[in-house]
Amino acid sequence: MNPAGLENLGLDNIGKVFYNLSFDELIDHELRNNECKMTTSGSTTVDTGIFTGRSPKDKYFVDQEESNKYISWGNVNKPISNEIFQELLGVAKTQLSNKDIYVTDVFCGASANSKRSVRFVSEIAWQSHFVKNMFIRPQEKDLANFKPEFTVLNACKAVNDKWEEMGMNSEVFVLFNIEENIAIIGGTWYGGEMKKGIFSMMNYWLPLEKKMAMHCSANVGKDGDTCLFFGLSGTGKTTLSTDPHRALIGDDEHGWDEHGVFNFEGGCYAKVIDLDKDSEPEIFGAICKNALLENVVIDESGVIDYTDKSKTENTRVSYPIEHIENHVPTLEAGHPTNIIFLTADAFGVLPPVSKLSKEQAMYYFLSGYTAKVAGTERGITEPVATFSACFGEAFLPLHPTVYAKLLGEKIDQHNVNVYLVNTGWTGGAYGVGKRMSIKNTRACINGILDGSINDCEFDTTRTFRLQVPRTLHGVETAVLNPRNAWEDKDEFDKTRDKLAEMFIENFKRYDDEASEFDYSEAGPRVEESV
Repeated sequence: MNPAGLENLGLDNIGKVFYNLSFDELIDHELRNNECKMTTSGSTTVDTGIFTGRSPKDKYFVDQEESNKYISWGNVNKPISNEIFQELLGVAKTQLSNKDIYVTDVFCGASANSKRSVRFVSEIAWQSHFVKNMFIRPQEKDLANFKPEFTVLNACKAVNDKWEEMGMNSEVFVLFNIEENIAIIGGTWYGGEMKKGIFSMMNYWLPLEKKMAMHCSANVGKDGDTCLFFGLSGTGKTTLSTDPHRALIGDDEHGWDEHGVFNFEGGCYAKVIDLDKDSEPEIFGAICKNALLENVVIDESGVIDYTDKSKTENTRVSYPIEHIENHVPTLEAGHPTNIIFLTADAFGVLPPVSKLSKEQAMYYFLSGYTAKVAGTERGITEPVATFSACFGEAFLPLHPTVYAKLLGEKIDQHNVNVYLVNTGWTGGAYGVGKRMSIKNTRACINGILDGSINDCEFDTTRTFRLQVPRTLHGVETAVLNPRNAWEDKDEFDKTRDKLAEMFIENFKRYDDEASEFDYSEAGPRVEESV
């Protein structure tokens, strides 16, 4: 059947419309169109072309009333005129006209009160497959009366030849028109643009309704205790939330409304570089029929080489969440009992676990800290601090403090415990110390989830003023207070103060909000160090 409202797309001379095809039909189209290859795991694999990741510098919002008064304009959210948008919309429509198209209708958000209906249009079968994996798939009864609240035209084969004249970054364009409820993509084939584009829109819509939109994973215990895991890439967000003793709600994007926590998505999007069956068995096992791999290397017989980085280090797989055996079928759970901020501190300064006050929670949420190790680029000989507001700044249309204020309100309202967990280095910075053992990290997480950490006696660290347990079951006592784990105490003090100065400098960006929002007092104070 053709979807209702097809005439509203503004496309000319449409050929066949492949509407909400099944997985089997999509895979058949991918193979017939020479878009993919089969692997021995039963999954298909595609190449996304020259772009193997998102293009954040090519993302723009149309500057118009009334959305422009809410958007936080800057490097993340760049404005574009409606005139330029309309011209590039014409380019996208021309690209998608006079050919067969794939139309996929889905939901974003498992909560009945907070979900959005989204329509994706593409000329490429695997992009429809990606959308089917990643979003919530409607039932047949839903499709009969489906009315999209937002539409994405993916004209990836089109390019903007006038980008310099228009003052844009490149021939790639990822544009959002909030008032017209439409986005257009051109010049890049990367599937993640569709996923993160709708995530950005949820980060616009929900906070205006006093609901949280969050870049986090989530799981729930047998007693109904929900836990959220925030963290940037490499901190263990996916690994630590995938727990055989707890049901997965989702691995990446969630909302928090008046009823509780809910997944935005119906699938997972995992990195697979160096994927190992023994260390991540759930993800390894999820790569089977209907899973869609991106940019991996396979041999002539279809065997995947997960260690091969020749195309990109950002090799990925999307799959329906049903591929994870222990998941929550409804994709919803109650209000959180615990929130965990994950950081991989390569300076070796932060404790393996700290209990945060509400003010500290908002401070570290706004900071969104992790550190990359030395050696990733020529000339870098020491760890590099990374700060990404709310652990997902690239996807925040509104000012970061909007999300932090909402978080603080919900922490108060639902009496949520918040912790900072360092999965990075201990006993010294990268190159001197060692990576926190998974055994110690798991013991910290277990202590949080079973509540035993609340029975501990706590000490307050200097400078960062973090509350750390004196002892915690299963964790080596020597590492709980990070200064004790360093052989050279003077060097620890210098490194601690250096990292503290980075936090303080980063937080100066919120000085303009100080009159109504000042949580810098909850951050580190270098003058208190000895």
